Amino acid sequence: MSGESQRWVAVAHILRPRGNKGEVAAELLTDFPQRLTELREVFVADAKDEPRRVGLVSCWLSQNHRGQAVFHFAGCSSISEAEKFRGLDVLLPIEQRVTLPAGHYFFSDLIGCSVFECAREASPVASSPCSLATAPSLLGGVTDVQPTGEGVSGTPLLVVDTRGGELLIPLAEDICTGIDVRGRRIEVVLPEGLRDLNRT
Repeated sequence: MSGESQRWVAVAHILRPRGNKGEVAAELLTDFPQRLTELREVFVADAKDEPRRVGLVSCWLSQNHRGQAVFHFAGCSSISEAEKFRGLDVLLPIEQRVTLPAGHYFFSDLIGCSVFECAREASPVASSPCSLATAPSLLGGVTDVQPTGEGVSGTPLLVVDTRGGELLIPLAEDICTGIDVRGRRIEVVLPEGLRDLNRT
């Protein structure tokens, strides 16, 4: 899938066969799992192969395993056939991605963005309208986004690769003051002590 990764969005990762009718259990990778139950076809692939289209007989959300779904693909009617899907990702074309409300972002869109630190307060007296003291400075790039975890409320964390090492920045409105996904840019105002917190 290398070189084509921007064309697809992963919605589930297939874990193993389930039962003896060709169904598979999968870990959900979407915040909108209900829509998967309405699909009639999806794409599957691993990290290196081109995605292939497969029909979907049914999909339902697991009641016993939170965060999992069960897929039954067309033409898959035995454990041995289901085993061939183990480890593959369930994908949708990026055009079919859910439209998020303003202020919400896909984690995959944030990865790769450049992060710029802005001053906490604009100086009341500036020697020049273009003072370098208030210009945003490049911190680094987002390499990952850490969700809060199942059943844990809180704020996801941006993992930023900086010259001084990895920096974790909460994805909160008062800290991430400007997010421009199209321009691949995030502006942040870091609270006092955040860097020290990361070091410990």
